Amino acid sequence: MMGQETQAKRRQEIKGVVVSDKMNKTRVVEIKRALRHSLYHKNMVRSSKIFIHDEKNESRVGDVVTAVATRALSRHKQFTLLKVVEKRAEQ
Repeated sequence: MMGQETQAKRRQEIKGVVVSDKMNKTRVVEIKRALRHSLYHKNMVRSSKIFIHDEKNESRVGDVVTAVATRALSRHKQFTLLKVVEKRAEQ
């Protein structure tokens, strides 16, 4: 029983696309989710934008990233960059 208590709690992970990298150490990530309308039963796509903390400024606009929930770092930032899943193609 003691082993279960010492395990780290699983933190919420989100995956999205970076839409803005203009701030220092902060990225704006758009998260899309699909759901079904309760009355009309049509598939809909809903999106939200969240701020994530990127300590090394390693992500760029268009990159697919994974972020993990942390304590509140500022008024809007509650997520930290975990890894860059896919880099956008350089042009």
